[in-house]
Amino acid sequence: MNVLLIVLALQSPESLAIRFSGMTAITGYEQAMTDSLLALLPGSTRDRIGNVTLALGRGSPKRLIACSLDEVGYVVGNITDDGYLLLRRVGVSRTNALFDQQLEGHRVTAFGRRGPVPGVVAVRSTHLTRGRPAANDPPFTVDNAYVDIGASSRAEVLALGVDVLTPVSPTKRPERYGDRAGLLAAPNAGRRAACAALASAALAKPRARGSVVVAFTVQGLYADTAGLNTVKNVQGPFDESRQVSLPVKFPDTAVETVSLHEVDALLTDIVRWIGGPQ
Repeated sequence: MNVLLIVLALQSPESLAIRFSGMTAITGYEQAMTDSLLALLPGSTRDRIGNVTLALGRGSPKRLIACSLDEVGYVVGNITDDGYLLLRRVGVSRTNALFDQQLEGHRVTAFGRRGPVPGVVAVRSTHLTRGRPAANDPPFTVDNAYVDIGASSRAEVLALGVDVLTPVSPTKRPERYGDRAGLLAAPNAGRRAACAALASAALAKPRARGSVVVAFTVQGLYADTAGLNTVKNVQGPFDESRQVSLPVKFPDTAVETVSLHEVDALLTDIVRWIGGPQ
């Protein structure tokens, strides 16, 4: 396989869906993922709020096609004297009431100034709490989360580059499964796979009908969908706009699942919508 074919294989929608699903873009903290998109998409730019956009074609009609990058996540709300991190949720929640229970006992990553720091959310001792909790005890919430990153003091936490407002996310481990490994499970798999289809379409360099702005938007979980509105206000007005999406199973869970066949179908549909291949 020559170098060109290898590059194209690495940028296929399936490969990009897996790659994107392993990334973290907590709402308001999307820069690392947008850095990757800028490197992936020649000619793309990042605006003042953090959206990555790419212009295709010229003239009228002027259209917008977008996907939202951000996800519900957490930041460090406080650091205890004995080195545990306490968390606060970030973003307007569109999740179920038990969303935070997915943290309990699971691996997380703190994205500190010196790079990612692995951690785990503590669980109550099975010995000291044997026979409990009772049926009427409240469920685990983010206020119950104590994150251990291997530090024994606040000073050691700070030395690792972790501080108050450092973003924290469940550790991402995308998994393919099912018939011919045609399903992809990961947190926020739907959003990530839709963005992968859009990125693949942009890389295909289709001949646009009129002009098309391809946008990967940030801060979509804020009440005013700040990122998308910025694109519309700065680069619009648009004659038509479209937000790409995919159907998912087990939404808002660590095993949110999409069909890679549907990712391919979305890519084809996006290219057709933009105007057809060159």
